[in-house]
Amino acid sequence: MPNRSHELVTGDAVVLDIPIAQLPVRAVSALIDITVVMVAYVCSMVLWAMTLGRFDAALTAAIMIIFAVVLLVGYPVTIETLTRGRSLGKMAMGLRVVSDDGGPERFRQALFRALAGVVEIWALTGSPAVIASLLSARGKRLGDIFAGTMVISERGPAAAPPPQMPPGLAWWASTLQLSGLRSESAELARQFLGRAAQLDPHTRQMMAYRISGEVLAHISPPPPPDAPPELVLAAVLAERHQRELARLQAGPPIPYPPPSWPPAGPGGYAPPR
Repeated sequence: MPNRSHELVTGDAVVLDIPIAQLPVRAVSALIDITVVMVAYVCSMVLWAMTLGRFDAALTAAIMIIFAVVLLVGYPVTIETLTRGRSLGKMAMGLRVVSDDGGPERFRQALFRALAGVVEIWALTGSPAVIASLLSARGKRLGDIFAGTMVISERGPAAAPPPQMPPGLAWWASTLQLSGLRSESAELARQFLGRAAQLDPHTRQMMAYRISGEVLAHISPPPPPDAPPELVLAAVLAERHQRELARLQAGPPIPYPPPSWPPAGPGGYAPPR
């Protein structure tokens, strides 16, 4: 099965490119979780059977249904919400559930995944989940499609780190509104900066202006006048990465002092001559 990867940030790491979890690994993770649920259910029923003589059949049936709902829905929702996307099976296999934008899994998403799992995994023995994962470019089962999530592997090889913040643009980047920046535009900018040194100067300059124009159309405020487009892209991606880490780690963003522009040194990606 080919290796697939996607740009994102995990809940504990600082890398951006992590392979999407492959189906065999996810299957083992699911088997571990299923085993945990079944053992917990059997133990609960054994304990309840010890008191069956005290209650009527209707109450016993109701308690069994409650136990099933708590284990099938409550277990994955609770543990994935508290651990930010990791069940016991995922912990064992080094997997994590994240949002499509790379952020941590939210309670609503965990609930959607658990409810869908009752049907596609428990009721239909996992067949829809396997088929959907094979057809999806990101290996999504139906629950992931409904919830807007995907499962990643935290044991995959890390790619190049994000661009460094140009010191002369740090004060501007800290004021940016990045909510309108699309993941596709950020990925295009990241790939360009990674390959800029391999391009001839004319092509590099043209691509820098075109890509920076596309990125700047979705963010505000505009950069300082005469700021090189490559440094602008580096500042935007570095700030985006830093904010995502701060959000995942529940910490405040790092403040940047407002130095004068232009900076004394290159501070990051040097513009082409």
